[in-house]
Amino acid sequence: METGKIYNKDKFLANVATKFGRERIKTPVEKPVWKRQPQWDVLKDATQDELVEVLKKQCEVIHTQVYEVNTSQLKDQISKIIEQYESNSVITWNDDRFKEYALDEFLFEELPNDGKDVHKWDLAKGEENIEIAERADVGITFSDMTLAESGTVVLFSNSDKGRSVSLLPKTYVAIIPKSTIVPRMTQATSYLSSKVKEGELVPSCVNFITGPSNSADIELNLVVGVHGPIKASYIIVNDK
Repeated sequence: METGKIYNKDKFLANVATKFGRERIKTPVEKPVWKRQPQWDVLKDATQDELVEVLKKQCEVIHTQVYEVNTSQLKDQISKIIEQYESNSVITWNDDRFKEYALDEFLFEELPNDGKDVHKWDLAKGEENIEIAERADVGITFSDMTLAESGTVVLFSNSDKGRSVSLLPKTYVAIIPKSTIVPRMTQATSYLSSKVKEGELVPSCVNFITGPSNSADIELNLVVGVHGPIKASYIIVNDK
């Protein structure tokens, strides 16, 4: 894949420097090393099981249902959520993990045979995917990283993993492999930073989703489901 190109960089930076009334600084800026970095101390000694408990407790705060299952129970749990919300349409990522977790047959054969409309994100369909997501009752994705402290799932979007799947349906379901759970935002940003330093391509869009959509902009009154999913469910899967 061709990397992006920057045009007129020198001209732009020189213009900025002129506006500040100084010469353009051309020497690299040395990143400071702070004596105290408390962000690394939060939950640093927590076991994976302890992180799961932190995540579960936070889900109570963010109005999110949370379940913990073994891989063999995952299909049944998704089925129960679909039934709970009386859902007739589902949209998912085009993600190999659905096959890895033995969900392909259930999602793309059994559910359609039961009269459910199931759509897998298809790059060839372009904008039609977004229209389908807008009409869908349930959107299902895997979490790429999961932040225990805030109850946040981190999604790395790409051409097969459209962000609309998690943002537009009425209900959002995140499948969380237990191994993806980390303490907090510190680990997520450090991971992405390391990828950049190693010269690897990083996702063009990284979504941090904390439960259903909500807003408290009006007189600090919390309203859930203003501009996205009204309900959210997390399914933690014991993958190790």
